[in-house]
Amino acid sequence: MTDTPGQDLWVGIDLGTQGVRALVVAGGGQVLGRGSAPLTGHRDGHRHEQLPSDWWQGVTSAVAGALRTVAPARVRGLAVCATSGTVLLTDAQGEPLTPALMYDDGRASAEARFAQETGAEVWDALGYRIQPSWGLAKLLWLAGHQDRGGAAALRGARVCHQADFVTSRLVGHPVAADSSHALKTGYDLRRREWPHALHEQLGLAELEFPPVVAPGSVLGTVCAQAAAATGLAEGTLVVAGMTDGCAAQLGSGAWDVGQWNSVLGTTLVLKGVTAQPLTDPAGVLYNHRAADGNWLPGGASSVGAGALARAFPGADLARLDRAAAAHEPASVLSYPLVSRGERFPFLAPDAEPFTLGTPSGDADLHASLLQGVAYVERLCLAYVRQLGARIEGPVAFTGGATGSAYWNQLRADVLGRQAAVPEHADSALGMAVLAAHGAGPDGASGSAGASGPDGWSRLRPMVKVRTVLDPRPEASRRFDEPFRALLDAWEHRGWLPAQTAAYAREHG
Repeated sequence: MTDTPGQDLWVGIDLGTQGVRALVVAGGGQVLGRGSAPLTGHRDGHRHEQLPSDWWQGVTSAVAGALRTVAPARVRGLAVCATSGTVLLTDAQGEPLTPALMYDDGRASAEARFAQETGAEVWDALGYRIQPSWGLAKLLWLAGHQDRGGAAALRGARVCHQADFVTSRLVGHPVAADSSHALKTGYDLRRREWPHALHEQLGLAELEFPPVVAPGSVLGTVCAQAAAATGLAEGTLVVAGMTDGCAAQLGSGAWDVGQWNSVLGTTLVLKGVTAQPLTDPAGVLYNHRAADGNWLPGGASSVGAGALARAFPGADLARLDRAAAAHEPASVLSYPLVSRGERFPFLAPDAEPFTLGTPSGDADLHASLLQGVAYVERLCLAYVRQLGARIEGPVAFTGGATGSAYWNQLRADVLGRQAAVPEHADSALGMAVLAAHGAGPDGASGSAGASGPDGWSRLRPMVKVRTVLDPRPEASRRFDEPFRALLDAWEHRGWLPAQTAAYAREHG
């Protein structure tokens, strides 16, 4: 896109599993620079670790690449997002004491049960359900696997999230964590404090938990050493970020109460905006806090486009999409789980993928998989309405699956709702938006929300909508019966609670 001289520029940095991405975005929405760098880790069974030094090396490379054709002095601020639940321990100066346990490291199952049982009263009040992927469970695992000194080895060790490590390097000293990354480490978003009494019970009192600020708060400025490594100007604002899922939501433009973003990639994630946190007795949905004080409830399903790759490895999916158009609805019902177990919109650890009936061919099976994901998406929206959320305006569709125009329209039809597909919807863009929001219109705000709710309005030009899709009424009606049949199948297997199934039949 064409640069407009004089516009402020913002940098968004996204630390993913396989790489780092950086974008330079103008206030008018023009993406003026892109950079990326690969990341590798160590996987062995349930183990997944990365070296924090690799994150910093990736960030310096990606940011330098993004700034290649941009004057660094024009960049006013930046923000960083990272994978949710990734943690490590550092010393007081921020140097790593342990490897980083990644978001999907699965070794902390026993620790998650211990944390959940020990703090059940605390977690029930917060609406949390501690899982092995959460940072708190991983801290317990790290604490239990110290080779030297046992608990004494923890004294003074600092809890560090993936984004904290990078922002500390940018500023030149350890900085506060943002509340979004801290959530899965057990941070109390309502009281805005760590549950230190519970840390005593869990045996974590010797650890130093970082101060926590709201997303969008200014953490400091880029130091001379980081400026030399990245190409950023010394003194550039460093703004507290959010997890990658929340960042993607910002990149989608779903910022106002009642707006929702459905992210469809390998799996499906639904995130929205509410004025108050949603209380979920089942614990399958949890709430982040937005920079403006609103709440960001969401959940992650285990269905998604990964089921297509498993069913049709190496196939021409565009050709299958064209053939699937003749099977609306498909002659079979599919529940396209990518892996065993469901997390949202219902909790079923033993759930398995299934197809009811025998498809007439590849096109029929492909159609049933596409439709099955959309049925789960429809149930997700029904579930958040059941919990009291408003759903207004178009649902923003983001994620890799939006590359399929056919699937986008199919999903709008199944949902019976208008959908909007942004031009550039990714986590790095969301962080550029958050940096602009946190800095405020006239300079550093110093704290999140200082630019007020109206601050989002001035940033609307940063998110461009590529396509708006209207549901086709005649097509939507064709999918009502198979949706209800799939509800019956889930309920019959004992996975879907009867109350939720009844609500979805009537209101879904």
